[in-house]
Amino acid sequence: MGRFEGKVVSIVGAASNDNMGQVMARRFADEGAKVVVSGRNEDRLRALASEINGDWVHCDFSKKTSINAMIDTIVERHSRLDVAINSTGWGLLVPLPENSEEQLDQMIDLQFKGPFVWLQKLVQTMESTGGSIIQISSATANIMLDDHAAYMGTKAGTDHLIRCVANQYGPQGIRANSISPGLTATPMTAEPLKSAALLAEFESCYPLGRIGTSEDIAAAATFLASDECFMTGENLQVNGGLCLRRNPLGTELFDAMVAAGEIPAA
Repeated sequence: MGRFEGKVVSIVGAASNDNMGQVMARRFADEGAKVVVSGRNEDRLRALASEINGDWVHCDFSKKTSINAMIDTIVERHSRLDVAINSTGWGLLVPLPENSEEQLDQMIDLQFKGPFVWLQKLVQTMESTGGSIIQISSATANIMLDDHAAYMGTKAGTDHLIRCVANQYGPQGIRANSISPGLTATPMTAEPLKSAALLAEFESCYPLGRIGTSEDIAAAATFLASDECFMTGENLQVNGGLCLRRNPLGTELFDAMVAAGEIPAA
């Protein structure tokens, strides 16, 4: 019997093929959970749910009504919700002065307001049963990466929301933690990782010598969600020691790619 036999696990942000949310969904399903995947692409959600013998619910994580309806639907269909994971995100890279107000509003809606509303609904849903809440954050909530301010700021804010929930709702049996990957091999990073020079610059910043994988994050998530986990209010740095060092500077990435003949000199 798997660790999550009889448990219902909700994973938001699982509508892109082989992204972090989908990898986590497969891992939880392999360990016996009934996994409900959510996102905006219904065809991909339906296919994944069929693959893992799970369920799916449409959710636009930037909309309060959609978030609340998703959680209500899960409880109506499955009578419980034991684990809730948010892996949505938008990896916007743009110089701070060029960050438009529209982009900032979109980032806040997805990466701060959305998680806030999600947590509001979850503490009400789990108040009599307890449960585990997991937010996928980022190493850049703690260390710097050039031209990434809106992303980094909202992730850092959401980390603090997780601590607020952990502190206040622990007596109800609700645990809340976050996981901070570094650069991770996912569909979202597939294009930049085609650069061998860029990859080498990042790898040099990781004491364990490689960037992360979605499987690394899934392993951490299953631990945090499990009954044997006696942790709350924590941010797990699942990034190979990156936070002991730093991300490469934009100028270092540029110079390395020029030296490798991947891009022309300015």
